[in-house]
Amino acid sequence: MYCNACGKVIPDDARLCSYCGQAVQGSQGTAGARSEWVRPQLGRRIAGVCLGVARHFGWNVTTIRIVWLLLFLFGGTGGLLYLILWVVMPNEA
Repeated sequence: MYCNACGKVIPDDARLCSYCGQAVQGSQGTAGARSEWVRPQLGRRIAGVCLGVARHFGWNVTTIRIVWLLLFLFGGTGGLLYLILWVVMPNEA
């Protein structure tokens, strides 16, 4: 199997690319999505909420951060939702 982000060869059962760290589509069909909500320790900017949401759904973390910023600036719901998820989502063990 090949990584969609960097094009390197990776094992068929890999959930993350060992070269670039991006989530890859595996045999599960969910693009490396996790079943649990966690805030990762590595790669977080503030509290890890955007990274946790991106990993859970298998989306790009930069896109999530931009959408969250727009929600915060143009309506204020982004800030409230971020604070709620910061409290509700556990840290990655």
